[in-house]
Amino acid sequence: MVWVQVLGWIGSALLIISLLQTRVLRLRILNTVAAAVLVVFNALVEVWPMTVMNAVIIVINLWQIARLRSATHAEGYTLLEVDPTDDYLRHVLRVHERGIREFYPDFVFDPAAQGTAFLILRGDETAGVVLLQDGDSPGVAQLDLDYVTPKYRDFTPAEFVYERSGWFADHGYERVVAPVGMSSDDPYLPRLGYTRHGDRWVRPV
Repeated sequence: MVWVQVLGWIGSALLIISLLQTRVLRLRILNTVAAAVLVVFNALVEVWPMTVMNAVIIVINLWQIARLRSATHAEGYTLLEVDPTDDYLRHVLRVHERGIREFYPDFVFDPAAQGTAFLILRGDETAGVVLLQDGDSPGVAQLDLDYVTPKYRDFTPAEFVYERSGWFADHGYERVVAPVGMSSDDPYLPRLGYTRHGDRWVRPV
């Protein structure tokens, strides 16, 4: 039947799309959906080895998703403060320049003018970069860059930075002000507790 063949093509397409994902959690979810579609398809055409294989893939993915979801809330991260002239910092910014431009189109890195820089680490991997300096009034931190690498965007490292690490409070900051140039329609800042005040995003510490 034609609809059975269409089902098979849909499952195959979803499988391919899942393997193109850079975000691990999204990959697992899409792969689970693809495997579920292919279970139905292979059962209908009575290809039992493929049916069993995809069923096992579903179980493995569900277990991995549960494990990943349990680790999404600020676990295992470290803040490593570095000098703005640090070579590795420059390397990270250069490698992720295109992604940074997507969210911060007006960002220009000037080590001589940069106040504080730190890397967000998870184990031996770099999950993100934060650049900031003192704001225009006491107790205000001006955020120049808060960038999370694609792999870790499902794992809320920013929750660790703003809440669990205590870095801002320890350094006497009461508010964080996000850059004016950040896209106003991006949900990232509101998810982190920022609210719009005129042409700025502001978050209490």
